[in-house]
Amino acid sequence: MLILSRKENESIQIGDDIEVRIIQTSKGYTKIGIEAPKSLMILRKELIAQIKGENLHSATQNEAKLEILSQKLKK
Repeated sequence: MLILSRKENESIQIGDDIEVRIIQTSKGYTKIGIEAPKSLMILRKELIAQIKGENLHSATQNEAKLEILSQKLKK
């Protein structure tokens, strides 16, 4: 892991086409801006975890429904 200190309006360049800029700093939070190609999906980590959980829940629900349907078709 690379750890850097940046001040407001300073940035970090990742590769040729991604720039992470510090927009505002305050007690307890930092606002950042990310310039990247539109083809690159950028999501907050907690949102990814939430989506994974919802997908897992949905898949479990679908498996249960398929099992019920399978049992009804066997009758």
